[in-house]
Amino acid sequence: MMEAQSLALLLGGLIGLALALTGAGGGILAVPLLVFGLGLSVLQAAPVALVAVGLAAALGAGLALREQQLRYRAAGLIGVTGVLAAPVGVWLAHQLPPTPLSLLFAAVLTHVALRMIREARRPADLSRTREQLPCVLNPEQGRLNWTAPCARALMMTGALSGLMSGALGVGGGFVIVPALTRYTNLDQRSIVGTSLGVIALVSAGSVSIAAVSGTLLWPVALPFAAGSGLGILAGRRLAHRISGPQLRQLFGVVSLGAAVSLALKALSA
Repeated sequence: MMEAQSLALLLGGLIGLALALTGAGGGILAVPLLVFGLGLSVLQAAPVALVAVGLAAALGAGLALREQQLRYRAAGLIGVTGVLAAPVGVWLAHQLPPTPLSLLFAAVLTHVALRMIREARRPADLSRTREQLPCVLNPEQGRLNWTAPCARALMMTGALSGLMSGALGVGGGFVIVPALTRYTNLDQRSIVGTSLGVIALVSAGSVSIAAVSGTLLWPVALPFAAGSGLGILAGRRLAHRISGPQLRQLFGVVSLGAAVSLALKALSA
């Protein structure tokens, strides 16, 4: 048991590190690590992953708030919508047999990996004007201008994030960060900080459901979560020293390998 808990602590540290450095998709590797490292099924690994991802995201969001890099109103709207959608995702996960659920997770992970690799190879699109974005900062107040299109875009983002969180045990950063990049003119640090705030809220909702239903493996979840907290603290110290595009490309390649391995394992079961 001690060896399993030590391994869970180490694996959690890797997830916290990835989450701090990318802000998007770092938590999606938690489930494959738990499946291959500790022999859990996707259904068992999902809530354990969310405990770690949620704790790491909460730590990162708290630091971002202190540094005024967290748009808490936007995070609150996306997060509340995600919490409401998470139970639907949990219900869907329990309706699927283990093999289709694993293949679904592998498909989502493949999509995230390919998108990260593609985006790392091309420059960001900076050609859009403020008028083309539904959510823009008011330069005088330093806050987002709230409009119906802005609220609608953020709520749709939250709903998709919540479904993914409940069904697959992912924080949803791979949904939130691209959405904030597409719909807002926030800088990258604010996008990552706001994403971490949303992940913390959505993960808390999904973890609560798993805890109440008795499907959460606490002996694994606690050391895994502790490791993720240490990892995100270390990752924030390294974030300024590592090239963003190169990091995202490396993360994409690792994620793609994990997706292929998970699919092969599911098909051979």
